[in-house]
Amino acid sequence: MPFVAALLGYTAVMARPVYRLSSGVVVVRETADGYRFLMLRAFRNWDFPKGIVESEEEPCAAALREVEEETGIADVDFAWGCDYFETGPYIRDKIARYYLGRTATAEVVLGVSPELGRPEHHEYRWVSERAAWELASPRVREVLAWAREKLRQQS
Repeated sequence: MPFVAALLGYTAVMARPVYRLSSGVVVVRETADGYRFLMLRAFRNWDFPKGIVESEEEPCAAALREVEEETGIADVDFAWGCDYFETGPYIRDKIARYYLGRTATAEVVLGVSPELGRPEHHEYRWVSERAAWELASPRVREVLAWAREKLRQQS
């Protein structure tokens, strides 16, 4: 094929995909029974709160904004620092970056998306690590494994 391209007077340029960055938080809450992970369901998919990073917005700030918009939780702190885990590309060339955050808030209020006129998530659950693993897709399990390791390092 390169020979044919040269004969026709052009060269093929390998286009690199442009990825959109989504940023979110693995939100955990300490309970008497250990950490509980906040998982959100949209249709059949369970994930952690996250969303697209807006132009000129820092990913860490976007992650906190998304948690508050999607759940009403405003007291998330990055007790384990600002390290993050990024997934490989998935739906519509997105990469998701997740931070690990802690909250004392148990009440979740699913925020209404202005674009949809309804919450973008159908359900939420505070779940054990094991239950989170069972709900999660393979992509989200990678994030959960990273968060689990960070939590264990702290102990």
